[in-house]
Amino acid sequence: MGLGSDMYRQQILDHYKNPRNYGELPDATFSHEGENPTCGDTIEVHVRLDDDGETIERVSFEGDGCAISQASASLLTRELPGKTLDELDAMDRDDVVDLLGVDISPMRIKCAVLAEIVAQDGAKIHTGELEVDTTTTEE
Repeated sequence: MGLGSDMYRQQILDHYKNPRNYGELPDATFSHEGENPTCGDTIEVHVRLDDDGETIERVSFEGDGCAISQASASLLTRELPGKTLDELDAMDRDDVVDLLGVDISPMRIKCAVLAEIVAQDGAKIHTGELEVDTTTTEE
């Protein structure tokens, strides 16, 4: 692990200790919650769409959990504004790992992708493509 990895570790700790866009989002178009029972992570994602009903205007989150899940949620809230719901749906775990900037062990992938999956499911619930009360990383 080189200097670059240390920089990303510091970024993860910073986003964990000082999460961006943390808290409720007034006038959210939709909100959805999820959990990773293996680690105890919980996330609720709030999304406000632009007037076109397709473009993400703002994202916030609330939750509790490990540094990876909370940093990932914080980073995601900065990445999603300006993207469409289709672009959100097209995101995969590699996109989140790229945001974090470090290799994630197989045991921690569920922590890293929780916010992404919750946002994706929330969008699908909003558009009527999915019916679920809570998203879980346990299949």
